[in-house]
Amino acid sequence: MSAIPRQVYFRTPRKTKPEAPLFVFLPGLDGTGELLRVQTEGLEPTFDIRCLAIPPTDMTGWDQLAEQVLALIRTELEGEHHRPIYLCGESFGGCLAMKVALRSPQLFHRIILVNPASSFARRPWMQWGSLVTQWLPEPLYELSCYGLLPFLSSLGQIEAGDRRALIEAMLSVPQQASIWRLSLLREFRVTANQLKQLKQPVLLIGSRRDRLLSSASEVQILARHLPNARVLILPNSGHACLLESDINLYQMMRDRDFMKDSHSMSLEGSTAVFSAASS
Repeated sequence: MSAIPRQVYFRTPRKTKPEAPLFVFLPGLDGTGELLRVQTEGLEPTFDIRCLAIPPTDMTGWDQLAEQVLALIRTELEGEHHRPIYLCGESFGGCLAMKVALRSPQLFHRIILVNPASSFARRPWMQWGSLVTQWLPEPLYELSCYGLLPFLSSLGQIEAGDRRALIEAMLSVPQQASIWRLSLLREFRVTANQLKQLKQPVLLIGSRRDRLLSSASEVQILARHLPNARVLILPNSGHACLLESDINLYQMMRDRDFMKDSHSMSLEGSTAVFSAASS
């Protein structure tokens, strides 16, 4: 039986492509790094993908976690300072992505935030629920994971195998790890002045049918302070939108010229808002 890693590490979905831009995915509250599965096929021809995995025993704070992620990225670069890096964070990972980017703003070529959980502290019922979690007996905690499914996803838009993967990822998080990560979300803060330091293009993706967080309005709020933000609203998607079979992250980036060289971008200093045709 292999030992459980003590620190965060990168999963490589298939094979490495050291000549390609590095695509770093920071996962949601599950921390497994395995739920980018629906998107990897579309991303792999263009990117060298790494998915962060956070061990279930990890109890580090935002600052240390961000430093560990940066250390992993620098190891991947191996002196290739000009290699483009795309940083993508979903939900909890969206918050972590902001913390990581703010510690080294010049390192990242592009940033993608998908339903970032930065609105968590402004959702009273979420705050209450996160506090209740620590008092639940373990069997009830496991049942609560199943109860969250309708809030986490639009189940009808997720294939059966991917629904199972979502459930397994949720159940893989021990109760103590869940309590810790929820406490991080309760204390998460970034200021408008901090966000203004992120001058590279940022794609903000928000699901209008997110029943867990107010993601569609949250990305609009973040966009007010990011100098070069694009907002994409998915009208029919839930919180775990990257698992939905009709969502293609690569296609969304390509259709919006998000992978052009930064010098050719025409949106410097402005915000563009899009609405997806379907999700």
